[in-house]
Amino acid sequence: MSSSSMAEQQKIHPVPDIESPPQTSPTAPLVPLGSTKSDLVNPVEQHHQSNYSHVPPISHPRPPKKRSSCCCRCLCWTLSILLLLIGIIGIIIGILFLVLRPKLPYYSIDGLEVTQLSLSSNSSLSANLHVNFTARNPNRRIEIYYEGGSHITVWYTETQLCRGSIPKFYQGHRNTTVLVLPMSGQIQNGAGLLTALQQQQQQTGNIPLLLRARQPVRIKLGSLKLPEMKFLVRCWLVVDALSPNRAIRISSSSCSFRFRL
Repeated sequence: MSSSSMAEQQKIHPVPDIESPPQTSPTAPLVPLGSTKSDLVNPVEQHHQSNYSHVPPISHPRPPKKRSSCCCRCLCWTLSILLLLIGIIGIIIGILFLVLRPKLPYYSIDGLEVTQLSLSSNSSLSANLHVNFTARNPNRRIEIYYEGGSHITVWYTETQLCRGSIPKFYQGHRNTTVLVLPMSGQIQNGAGLLTALQQQQQQTGNIPLLLRARQPVRIKLGSLKLPEMKFLVRCWLVVDALSPNRAIRISSSSCSFRFRL
């Protein structure tokens, strides 16, 4: 081998150091040009942030309205309407009262006649009376129509002596009507009752009686005719005797009146 070829083989070629880090230029920028700081966010964090950004906001449901408030509101409206209606009715009644000036009718018992008061063969007591009944209408703008279907009774203590009815009639303005009402009755086992009447007549000369009347009527206010109502009349009277064919004196008499729709 020649000396020149051996010299080429023994020539040393430099080998780069693989352990030393590559040298960078000190002037190289840490952030690439054209990018911002936000572009360097961790991809995992960016993924979580993007997931949270798509989650809709949590909306809390409104608490339901209390039912009691609705009930209170309805009750207030109902009371307001009722008070308004009562006020309107009160105003109408007040106007009618000022215009019509109504007065209650007046009733009295002015006479009594006994046509029969005797025992029959079977000990039943038969009583027939004629009662003078007076009805007065003191109103100037109110008329009264006495309808049929009435009944009137006469009582001694707790026993009904007889009964009858008031005839149908019309009573105009400021009118006074006198009626003679025939009444009759029959009491079973009336011997004891007749004895008590005779003893009280002889001892005291005062026999208390009660007259009850229930009369359907219709009232006319000017040109307005009201629906039918009932007059309830009670008369307390004291007579000196209950003997047939004898003049009977009424020592005291008083009547009360009320009506019912």
